[in-house]
Amino acid sequence: MFVWPLRVYWEDTDGGGVVYHARYVHFFERARSEWLRSLGFHQLELQQQHDLVFAIRAMNLEFVAPARMDDALQVSVSLLAAGRASLRFVQHIHRQPDELIASATVYAACLTASSFKPRRIPAAMLQRIAEAVPATATENP
Repeated sequence: MFVWPLRVYWEDTDGGGVVYHARYVHFFERARSEWLRSLGFHQLELQQQHDLVFAIRAMNLEFVAPARMDDALQVSVSLLAAGRASLRFVQHIHRQPDELIASATVYAACLTASSFKPRRIPAAMLQRIAEAVPATATENP
């Protein structure tokens, strides 16, 4: 499991100092981007050099408790499955130490950046992912 720390800032909140619901999607996205980076894959490089992007096909969200201005949060990323052209994640946001704030199940599709048509995840990338996560996560999502 990959964990990315986050602080809630003013621009993340509504008028009442509570994190606006759409901001959680941003938090989840940033953590997945940092997860990829931790594996050695930079999204701009994937797009420019390999004509590859990941697009979110579906996301199921559950809001459990409100996050508020200045909260220190931790956003986790766990890969549930890696298929030939897709990845499935479960993500959680916790307020430190362990209070669950929100959860998401995320389905990402691998696409050719120039056409937005589905494509296979490169073998080297799948290999790197397989080395970093449990073997049970490399089944079809």
